[in-house]
Amino acid sequence: MAEFVLPDALKHWGADLHMKNYSSICMLVLLLLLQTASSRSKLGAQAATSVGTPAHVSKPIEGSSDKPLITIDGLCDNSVKGKSEAASCKTVITRSQFERVMDAAQPNMPTRGRREFAENYIDALVMAKKAEQMGLDKGTNYEEQMKLARIQILSQDLKRVIREKTSQISDKDVEDYYQTNIARFERAEVERIYIPKSQQKPSASEVKLTDPDGQQYSQDADQTMKTEADNLHTRAATGEPFTKLQADAYQAAGIKSAVPNTDLEIRRVSLPPSQILVMDLKPGEISPVFSDPNGYFIYRIKSKETLPLDQTREEIKAILRAQHLQEEMQKIQDSATSTVDEGYFIR
Repeated sequence: MAEFVLPDALKHWGADLHMKNYSSICMLVLLLLLQTASSRSKLGAQAATSVGTPAHVSKPIEGSSDKPLITIDGLCDNSVKGKSEAASCKTVITRSQFERVMDAAQPNMPTRGRREFAENYIDALVMAKKAEQMGLDKGTNYEEQMKLARIQILSQDLKRVIREKTSQISDKDVEDYYQTNIARFERAEVERIYIPKSQQKPSASEVKLTDPDGQQYSQDADQTMKTEADNLHTRAATGEPFTKLQADAYQAAGIKSAVPNTDLEIRRVSLPPSQILVMDLKPGEISPVFSDPNGYFIYRIKSKETLPLDQTREEIKAILRAQHLQEEMQKIQDSATSTVDEGYFIR
């Protein structure tokens, strides 16, 4: 009985792709199918699709994984001879065979995508056979494409194995990270004032400015808002409500949209680096005026607490997985060095 053969590596391919475009998946499946026609033994393949005449198709067990799922009439192996024999031959793909291919393309593929994948897979099989008949599986270009496909598969499989390895995080690792990085898990309830960096420019219907006038207006508007930020900080220190100060900040900037809420919950990890020292303040203290490209910020601490370990356990596991994965990948990258002739790329 003649057979198409898929490489073992295909059983794992796509574990990390999470593609939604099943047509793209099938293109690489097609590429691998083309390879198997000429080099099955090179990849230690296992049969996934049986091709032969109806007389050669074994009867599947009802309800079993060997029950036919897809039948393609007229798709024959090259060993089939004669027009009558070729016309009656078929390719039968069982449920278990199809599921292996599907898992290779995308593990746990959503049910809604399986039918589209099956249709594209059938098209790929038919196209692969036609490509073989045209001799497209011969020549240097084909061989280089298969080398690239092999590199991609092995690289993705390695990443998958490393991810599985580094995903194992012990309770002790979690507890040690928590104790060592306890400040990371502080949470504060704060009030915050946001002061826009510049005043809004008047509309063209209100004021017409030449280019020099426009530049001067922008400079003056920037200085006005910086001064306003300092004044608001002084008023905050005297105890004025932050809601009132925020409304005044928007009025000074000429912004007519809704005033943002001043009450927030923050953590160190949620703050930009320039504002992290807010977390070092005590309840009741007011921060200095922070400046960044988006505007000015003033904080007042209302309360602080440290999140318990049980609330941070999954977060810590995610952090450690990412760290361990990066470390393992870096070890592999550091195991080899490369040099590139940069002149080639700038010719």
